[in-house]
Amino acid sequence: MRPFEGVKILDCTHVLAGPFAAYQLAVLGADVIKVEDPNEPDQSRESGADMALNKKRMGTGFLTQGSNKRSIALNLKTKEGQDALKRLVKDWADVFVENYRPGALKALGLGYEDFSKLNPKLVYASMTAFGQDGPRGNMTAYDHAIQATSGITATTGTETSGPIKVGAPVIDYAVGTTGAFAISAALYQTLRTGIGQHIDMAMLDVALILQASHITDYFHSGHATKRAGNRMRFPESSMQQASDGLVQLAASNARQHRRFYTAIGEPAEAERCSLDERYARYDEKQAMISKKLKEKTAQEWEDYLQAKHVPATRVRELKETLQDPHLKHRGVLHRHENVPGVDKPMTVPLCAFKFAHDGASIETPPPRLGQHTDEVLAAVGYSSKEIAALRESGAAA
Repeated sequence: MRPFEGVKILDCTHVLAGPFAAYQLAVLGADVIKVEDPNEPDQSRESGADMALNKKRMGTGFLTQGSNKRSIALNLKTKEGQDALKRLVKDWADVFVENYRPGALKALGLGYEDFSKLNPKLVYASMTAFGQDGPRGNMTAYDHAIQATSGITATTGTETSGPIKVGAPVIDYAVGTTGAFAISAALYQTLRTGIGQHIDMAMLDVALILQASHITDYFHSGHATKRAGNRMRFPESSMQQASDGLVQLAASNARQHRRFYTAIGEPAEAERCSLDERYARYDEKQAMISKKLKEKTAQEWEDYLQAKHVPATRVRELKETLQDPHLKHRGVLHRHENVPGVDKPMTVPLCAFKFAHDGASIETPPPRLGQHTDEVLAAVGYSSKEIAALRESGAAA
């Protein structure tokens, strides 16, 4: 039995962070119903490099985090659509997840206070750019805007490059992961107290947590992290040029310092391992390391140094990483053989950890828009005639 089997979640989110949070709970057993507007569905359905899939509203942005979910299409701007959602909240849901701008659902009578009256045990999770209130509460943003606002962009890059955003949408996926954790905590709390919870999650807050040590350092010492590119505090922990490519060294502590210099034939430097000595003579040590590392290929250095218990790895392109047999061993990726509307197998990330038993798994592929509207509404008492009327009125699809 997986951890969240029996937990019922209404996923009223779009793009990346919110859907990813619900997805992580879905692969761990939760029954997740994705609620989308029939006229303007989740925009990630039209996101990805394959334009043919985007036009089918099955873009890879959606496929990435749509597995194990059912899809229902409701127009929440209509009273009928709102009533259908309220019935699902009252008679079915344990969790409601949304990432609309603050106040948007409340204005429709679908806010936390409205739903908690229908279902006092409901966990209502709101994910926004800056939170539900405060000086920035009414502002909106996406991943790259939060990177810029939070200081992450300003500390990424080099002195000459200027600020650079992180390549992957790390804020979105960090918010999604943190969101799944927050929902898990609230569910556990509700199980013990019988009282529901409203989770107010801000993307900016998560971005700050990702910079925790930098922030503490700044408040304590006034030290503001500067753009340093691949240069770390110690040259033996920085990126270096090998004979054919780049190798990332990561000899960060004194033990690894000794092992590294011993491995490259510099025993005298290996003994200079006090904190002061490790910080000293950066340029001199960098010149020594730079000359030495050009004697082997990046892969040779990875193999050699890892055998000496020195953290080091060749810098790889993503396509190389995805071909690494270790990924298959870890089971972090799932291959869908048949996805509706997709003409070839699809591979998606599953979960970033393993359980000894009953861990994350995928049973069903990402759904088409509104694929499960009939069965979901029927489960909360709608007759086939009533469902047909909802479709006729434009409240459902």
